[in-house]
Amino acid sequence: MPNMIFPNLPVADLAASKAFYSALGFSLNEQFSDESTASFVVSDAVVIMVMTQERFTEFTKQPGTADPKIAREVINALGVESRDEVDKLADAGIAAGGAVGGDTQEHGFMYGRSVDDPDGHRWEFVWMDPSAIAGS
Repeated sequence: MPNMIFPNLPVADLAASKAFYSALGFSLNEQFSDESTASFVVSDAVVIMVMTQERFTEFTKQPGTADPKIAREVINALGVESRDEVDKLADAGIAAGGAVGGDTQEHGFMYGRSVDDPDGHRWEFVWMDPSAIAGS
């Protein structure tokens, strides 16, 4: 089994976040979702957890959360299989209430676009030509 990563993100509007991540084509895992948390399966190794801010602060035992619309706390970069998939994900995210997160990155061997989800969490979708990776 590969090592897994579970980005946990506080959100202001769980319904809007569920619509956003569903529009990206990520599967909602009902087993790990409830009225304050939604679990989205991206791949066998990546699961995104979005939580109401109240649930997030209960979980972290911290008094508050950073506002990603004011200060960037992290950039979540997701490698994908093709340039077309980069565009599909970015366009779907924007159509589902996200915002363009920065300039398109076009480097020939690497292509990427960024989208901020409705709460301002940055998602960067990146394709890299496998033949450009050293040792390929």
